Amino acid sequence: MPWSQLYTPLGNLLLSALVAALPVVVLLGMLAFWHVRAHLAALAGLATALLVAIVVYGMPIPLALAAAGNGAAYGLFPIGWIVLSAIFVYDLTVMTGKFEVVKQTIAGLASDRRVQALLIGFSFGAFIEGAAGFGTPVAICAAMLIGLGFKPLPAAGLSLIGNTAPVAFGALGTPIIALAGVTGLSLMDLSAMVGRQLPVFSVIVPFWLVGAMAGRKGMMEVWPACLVSGLAFAIPQYVVSNFYGPSLVDIASAIFSIFFLILLLRFWQPRAIWRFSHESADLDNGPVGTPGTVAGVARRPSSSAAVGGSQHPSRKEAWTAWMPWIILSVLVFLWGVPQFKNYLNSVSIVRVSVPFLDKAVLRTPPVVAAPKAEDAVFTLNWLSATGTGLLLSGILSGLLLGIKPAQLFRTYIKTLMRVRTSLLTIAAMMALGFTTRYGGLDASMGLAFASTGFLFPFFSPMLGWLGVALTGSDTSSNVLFGNLQQISAQQLGISPVLAAASNSSGGVMGKMIDAQSIVVAGVATGQQGGEGDILRYVFFHSVVLAALVGVLVMLQAYVFPWMVPG
Repeated sequence: MPWSQLYTPLGNLLLSALVAALPVVVLLGMLAFWHVRAHLAALAGLATALLVAIVVYGMPIPLALAAAGNGAAYGLFPIGWIVLSAIFVYDLTVMTGKFEVVKQTIAGLASDRRVQALLIGFSFGAFIEGAAGFGTPVAICAAMLIGLGFKPLPAAGLSLIGNTAPVAFGALGTPIIALAGVTGLSLMDLSAMVGRQLPVFSVIVPFWLVGAMAGRKGMMEVWPACLVSGLAFAIPQYVVSNFYGPSLVDIASAIFSIFFLILLLRFWQPRAIWRFSHESADLDNGPVGTPGTVAGVARRPSSSAAVGGSQHPSRKEAWTAWMPWIILSVLVFLWGVPQFKNYLNSVSIVRVSVPFLDKAVLRTPPVVAAPKAEDAVFTLNWLSATGTGLLLSGILSGLLLGIKPAQLFRTYIKTLMRVRTSLLTIAAMMALGFTTRYGGLDASMGLAFASTGFLFPFFSPMLGWLGVALTGSDTSSNVLFGNLQQISAQQLGISPVLAAASNSSGGVMGKMIDAQSIVVAGVATGQQGGEGDILRYVFFHSVVLAALVGVLVMLQAYVFPWMVPG
């Protein structure tokens, strides 16, 4: 007989929600304030989650252990598989020296670090998010920024901030498609609603990204680049989401953003080149920075100069250097096409019902409309997983660059050894998330948000933010809280489409602080052990941006209800 979740085990919703939050508080507190290494913090958070689920919520021990095991397996595959394969591609380009040429070609477009952050962290990252999602853009963009000369902390933090506005339509619209499936609401209505919220932030985020990096003055010096990259993303985002659907929103928007930003750079460049204070290169005899400052500027170098004064590579050298990243982009996109993914699944997928857990946990009202037994099936889609496409792109690129198979294998093993502790961390963090989900802890926190009455439209996106912070996935957050958003909105006389869509739109701002993303960024930038620094770097931005989404949703609920489709 299934075990029924209990959402107020202490007899009071607020008190129960506070206890349910303990695992997250332990995890984030140990990372941010006590500087504990990420894998130890994750294991402590997992132990807290198991203790609360078993002792307070009455979850049977076999179910709790099975939930943790299921989460750990999901952390290794597909999440860990993506991280390992993405870093493998990057390591190959560094080992062959081709990344130096990539740096020179990007510097040929713009030597300014602010513009490079926009091009890689926002525009290119949005393309990877649209095609793959699940941590892939953070892993790739953070590694690329490190290669360009960014220090590890800003490389990680800026990649996380940039990977926000595209997340709701990531992986070919998977979060919105999942939200429609859970709630039974119109897919087009949900797509359109999110497409009437996130374009506002698609314009804001480029300015926010550069402001976080260079301050208000530094941001205003490159406002044309911020505006062009943001508008070129936001307009297609609105059009495609409202008139086509969720699947190609990020792909189309990212292509427009990259194209128009590069086009702008042919006619406009910043008056002064902005660099970090640690960069000592003397650009055209201009000062790069002074000791104790965050950054400095230098007069714009001649058009033939690149990073560190290098000359532009030839067209052949540039194409050869960019080949691995072109192959990666093509294969990531191909792996995301539903027809191709379905074909690969038809010949390779293995589904395993998780012992003791599958259909053994009953989620009950008011979280769902009717009692529902929770599925627990581990899917081993080893061929269609995005990480497999990334691995194949690395192998193909390595062979085309003349690397022998034995050297490819040795490089892969070195990459695996480098990220092994981080894979353990991801597994432990996902185990924590799955334990809170199957134990009902997440629902207690969600119900506390949903009980805010008139202020519910403000807290509706904050609930999505919490869901992504807990699970690391906008898709998972929509599956967890989509029904709760819909039911709460109907009880309060608010549009269910608005509330459900707000779960996804608010969730994107939680992407930069979820434990999975923090660890992925740490791995990509070589900061294993520095995850707490990354969390502190982005936490303020995450909370404020999520609150701004809440303000927008409040306005759409009470002031501009005509913005809600249907």
